[in-house]
Amino acid sequence: MKEYLPVISSSRLFSGITETEALSMLECLSARTAYYEKNEQILRFGDAVDTVGMVLSGSIHVSKEDFWGNRNILTVAGPGELFAETYACVPDALLSVSVTAAVPAEVLFLDVRRVLTTCSSSCVFHARLIRNLLSVMAAKNLAMNEKMTHMSRRTTREKLLSYLSAQSLRQGSPVFDIPYNRQQLADYLSVDRSAMSNELCKLRDEGVLRFERNHFTLLRQLDEV
Repeated sequence: MKEYLPVISSSRLFSGITETEALSMLECLSARTAYYEKNEQILRFGDAVDTVGMVLSGSIHVSKEDFWGNRNILTVAGPGELFAETYACVPDALLSVSVTAAVPAEVLFLDVRRVLTTCSSSCVFHARLIRNLLSVMAAKNLAMNEKMTHMSRRTTREKLLSYLSAQSLRQGSPVFDIPYNRQQLADYLSVDRSAMSNELCKLRDEGVLRFERNHFTLLRQLDEV
């Protein structure tokens, strides 16, 4: 656990809390860790959840599948980021998503009841932890709204341009990396991978952008972005 203290204390959940303070709080929060291989399921659709998950190393995908097995990646979480916190905070709520290790990953689990309830020792930083959790959940709500903005575009081309434009603006540069490979990006945007790859090649040939794997360079603006 100690080797991950820099990740834990620098996360949004522990913002404003030092490594020493975080270490003392982990016992209070019944913290435990677990390791997962690539593509191993961490949480399954229909599970009841009473813990908040935090990625310590690697990355995870939160995704949703329909009856026919078509997958839509809702979000990707890396070191210091949380998952399943909304479900954990709602009593008796069952997961409508699945959580899978995108690469080998170490995960920290915190008992949500202990997070939301002031501990018997009246931990001075517990109220801050609760405020931080609320902030994380609000930020995720904004991210989901942004995803819906991309998906509301009518064509694969428009969805791509909307997403890549948002990534460029967020990173403050026309040159940036995205957290997805081709299949994952197609799943995130809910489009066919082949159709998306064709559109990327067309945009490259038109001089709109350049790309290599998940590294992109936007070359000019379009009216339809």
